Amino acid sequence: MLGYIIYFALLILIPLWAQGKVKSTYKKYSQKPTSSYLTGVEVARKILDDNGLYDVHIEETRGMLSDHYDPRKKVVRLSTDNYHGRSMAASAVAAHEVGHAIQDQQEYAFLRFRSALVPVANLGSNLSMILIIAGIIFSAADWILLGIIFMSAAVLFQLVTLPVEFDASNRAMAQLVSSGVIRNNEERETKKVLNAAAMTYVAAALTALLELGRFVLIYLSTREE
Repeated sequence: MLGYIIYFALLILIPLWAQGKVKSTYKKYSQKPTSSYLTGVEVARKILDDNGLYDVHIEETRGMLSDHYDPRKKVVRLSTDNYHGRSMAASAVAAHEVGHAIQDQQEYAFLRFRSALVPVANLGSNLSMILIIAGIIFSAADWILLGIIFMSAAVLFQLVTLPVEFDASNRAMAQLVSSGVIRNNEERETKKVLNAAAMTYVAAALTALLELGRFVLIYLSTREE
């Protein structure tokens, strides 16, 4: 019983910790302007142009930290605060999303692999729990195993996301420095924003692995019955 309590506590606390860290770090550095005093959209446009990505557009999108890069439409979408903001946080987020656009331009292997996994991961996420729950109810080990296989695709997607996101952050830092958006004394603070954001992906991957491990144990116990 204690093991289950610890397990479920980890499933709840790990994502909450990561989200809390992101929000607190973002809030802190969204109050600190960069020395260049450029808005997020200006930072994104400058880095895109510096890398010859004139065909990549930038759009404002609703929602807090809803920033992302759409490789299908070649669009960097920045949330309102980051689109108009002149802070370290806005610059860091904008540069990170442009980092994905640069990955796309250079055909970064992990980004290509992750994109290829999207339909399989979506299918796995939708079907895995149905199969596993049905397998548990009817004591059908084969159904549970099939559910685990589908879930593994979703977990693989989470794991492949890690190098994609860390690489985008590394590219962001390099571009922010080389383009003169931030100065040497601002690098430490900017890295804190990027590292905090990365922790959400680490937490998601760890949570997915814990969940997968639990169902593997359930499968093994069902096989023994």
